[in-house]
Amino acid sequence: MRFLSAVSLLALISAAPLAAQETEHDHHQDDIGETVVTAQLGRVQADLLSGTSILAGDELARNMRSSIGETLTSQAGVSATSFGPSASRPVLRGLQGERVRVLTDGVGSFDVSNTSVDHAVAINPLTADRIEVLRGPTALLFGSSAIGGVVNVIDSRIPRTVPDGPVHVDLDLSHASAAREGHGGLRVDVPLGGEFVAHFDGTYSKSKDVRIGGFVLTPDLRAEALASGNADIADLASLKGRLPNTAARTREGAAGLAYIGGKVSLGASVSRLESRYGVPIRFALDPAAPEAEAVQLDMRQTRYDLRGEYAPEAGFLDAIRLRAGLADYRHDELEEDGAIGTSFFSTGKEARLDFVQREKNGWTGISGAQIFSRTINIVGAEKFLPHARTTQAGLFTLQSVDLGRVRFEGGARVESARLKADADAQLGTIAMRRSYTAVSGSLGGNVEFAGGWRLGLNAAHSERAPAAEELFANGPHAGTQAYEIGNTALRKERSNGVELTVHGDGAGHHFGGSLYYNAFSGFIFEAPQGTTIDDLPVFAYEQAKARQWGFEIDASATVAKLGAFDVKADGVIDYTRVTIRRAGVSSAAPRIPALRLLGGLELASDRLDLRAEVERVTGQERVAAFETATPGYTMVNASVTFRPMGKGGPVSLMLSADNLFDVNARRHASVLKDYAPLAGRDVRLTLRLQY
Repeated sequence: MRFLSAVSLLALISAAPLAAQETEHDHHQDDIGETVVTAQLGRVQADLLSGTSILAGDELARNMRSSIGETLTSQAGVSATSFGPSASRPVLRGLQGERVRVLTDGVGSFDVSNTSVDHAVAINPLTADRIEVLRGPTALLFGSSAIGGVVNVIDSRIPRTVPDGPVHVDLDLSHASAAREGHGGLRVDVPLGGEFVAHFDGTYSKSKDVRIGGFVLTPDLRAEALASGNADIADLASLKGRLPNTAARTREGAAGLAYIGGKVSLGASVSRLESRYGVPIRFALDPAAPEAEAVQLDMRQTRYDLRGEYAPEAGFLDAIRLRAGLADYRHDELEEDGAIGTSFFSTGKEARLDFVQREKNGWTGISGAQIFSRTINIVGAEKFLPHARTTQAGLFTLQSVDLGRVRFEGGARVESARLKADADAQLGTIAMRRSYTAVSGSLGGNVEFAGGWRLGLNAAHSERAPAAEELFANGPHAGTQAYEIGNTALRKERSNGVELTVHGDGAGHHFGGSLYYNAFSGFIFEAPQGTTIDDLPVFAYEQAKARQWGFEIDASATVAKLGAFDVKADGVIDYTRVTIRRAGVSSAAPRIPALRLLGGLELASDRLDLRAEVERVTGQERVAAFETATPGYTMVNASVTFRPMGKGGPVSLMLSADNLFDVNARRHASVLKDYAPLAGRDVRLTLRLQY
């Protein structure tokens, strides 16, 4: 009944009377008619053959959090791993880890966030100009591993335009109550003459342990603690109000220089990110088990980026683009006394060369080559992976034909992956090598069946080579509180899927809907073995058949006009279901988000925006082995945005309140959900100045 009511609500929103034209900064401000940068071909969102989300401008400022995952959770089909406020990676349609690529301006983040959910993504969302979430054929441009999709964080560290004035300055200041968080950020672009532009930016943020709306432990774990017979463990049942060991401090600085000419542009940047943050404690409730430690991570990354473009005046090619990046990454896992327990070292490199075809008779496309390499080395007592190297090289193409009412699109990618692990006496492993060739492709189209409305269908075959962690792991993994065992016999993961899409855009309304189905062969997952090593449950990587299906609906409309205010309504519904089948037995995949409904109402004018929204996440009782059910929750959020000089003016002030009723909520996609609720009531004040 709740589902049918939500569908009816969204249908009402999409069909409501249209009283006024959508303004630039509404809830879907960049969706209507805006180029999707990640798509590379300069297409608007409605032309793409799969669900796409764009977060920019006021909407990005309103949703901005300290991690990429938490920043994106209001978008259709997106959840988050929620391993505390600092380490939260995006979950797309229930898929996470290796199946989701997180990029900065088209190349990788060069961190170890795919290795464990307690490792933060080394991309600071506070520096983002916009964030795009992309699925479907265009994801083939960025790697065969992106079966779930691509998250691309776009910044201006390598300038794209020359400022009009002698200097362009952006200043962001914010304070949030839940974690007593303070943030400051400054960006400066200076034209140097001769079409050169220099860029500088710096951010600093600091937060305390995050406030929560109730008890730290779930009712079942509290009962277990009270029944333990141990006074110290019994005291854990009374923990409430604050989530221990979640304080953080992050600072980052960057400098860039670009030449922006008529036919040639070339730029480079260097950045340094330092972050020290705690991760929630998975408390030990068994008196015989070792006491859980409050581990902190001290992360450092130095990164170098290069971007260039050449635009021929005539001929088959419209542009040739080069994008490259490399980074040195390290984080130390600090024990309670400050000693280094385990250190992670990683060096990453990625480069891509894109050849963009000039449009001719409605036909355009992009082809290119990409190479990626990563070396990871873990040193310490909790090492679970030998020194490993991964190299991937791929060739890809994406072709599009626009015949007016009908549009077709096809893509293909061939990728070679080589993985090597050194012998390791500590883990008891020998030297190993594995090679894979992954071939992926897609074909689809859409047709305009009414003014501004398009119906699309896309079919795709995807192949993904196993990651080093899935192949070579063999040790205790503190982040997941498990003893992980890789499987060197893993085959490629294959997926065959179809997706049906509906897009409708017009004066004052937007509607986007997707219905998708994927059949996996060789689906890679961690299976509990029912045994323990070093007091940790053993999980081994296995393969089996799997089925994934779900839907997403995202709609908005201007429903009335009250004086200077446009009255706007918007809503999101998403649901996904993943089933693993092995040995003739079907079971739920772990950590799959439940049905989510989000509805908002907004009064928008030139100077003042008032918004309220309600999010309902239903309970998730369809669980995997050794996984607990998660109760549903309802959150209410509100915000006020004031622009004293109007839209496009240099000053904006935003006051937002999330989780107004201080609900103690838990996200099922989190491996630590029973020990780490989401933030409680959070009042946030943000000042943005542009000059």
